[in-house]
Amino acid sequence: MFTRIRLAAFAALTALTLLVSSASNAQPVLNRVVKSGTLRVGMSANQPPLNVKSKGGQMIGLEVDLAKGLGYALGLEVELVHKPLGHVLPALQNGQVHMVMSGVDITAERPKDFLFVGPYLLSGKSLVTASKSLASAETVEDINTPDVSFVTLENSTSAAFVKKNVPKAKLVTVDTYEEAVAKVIDGSASAMIADLPACILAILKNPDAGLVTLEEPLSVEPMGIAVSAKDPRFHNLIDNYIDAIEATGILSALRQKWFEDPAWLEELP
Repeated sequence: MFTRIRLAAFAALTALTLLVSSASNAQPVLNRVVKSGTLRVGMSANQPPLNVKSKGGQMIGLEVDLAKGLGYALGLEVELVHKPLGHVLPALQNGQVHMVMSGVDITAERPKDFLFVGPYLLSGKSLVTASKSLASAETVEDINTPDVSFVTLENSTSAAFVKKNVPKAKLVTVDTYEEAVAKVIDGSASAMIADLPACILAILKNPDAGLVTLEEPLSVEPMGIAVSAKDPRFHNLIDNYIDAIEATGILSALRQKWFEDPAWLEELP
């Protein structure tokens, strides 16, 4: 895989050579990366199948593969810096990491000191259910009925989504995804509403439960790599790399590996 990534990122390698040769104070992030020889990538280590610790203590996931492939292609060591989800973007702001790959939604509301690369994945709110009628929903209006109950994590963006977009439905909140999925399986909730990666994971972990998700998410939330707005040329370098692996089908293969093939579940604790 990484051999193909190196070939696909030839343009990015060329760009890096040119940028390094003309490195200046106008490229503060690139300067630090080149001088250290290490690319520091912030992630939560708790967002499967994007990033998670395996039972052997190693980081695995789609974003981990992206980060390692990028480092390999650019001839850099990669250090995965684990931070709680609420602390990964502040770590970028204060210079502890050079970029963040941690299921970051690309939104206009993000602070102006970030630039975004991508998206490398289109996520959004989706649902997990055993109900064929719910699984065939195309809009939120199709599920906004009082005879439907949705389970979400307490105080989550998914709970807020239910309250705002399907107010007629009953909302049940729990502390963990495991509890939420259990309620769907035992029939005490019609469906779990969560971000698409969590929905995919629930289906992969329960292959005999008859769970399904929507063909298209209820909302569209593009995920990308966050970098500092202080170094637009570093942003362009990473953007060119993502474009290259998208164009060659490598990114599609990574999505299939982590979102369709359950083999990686055996590596979880």
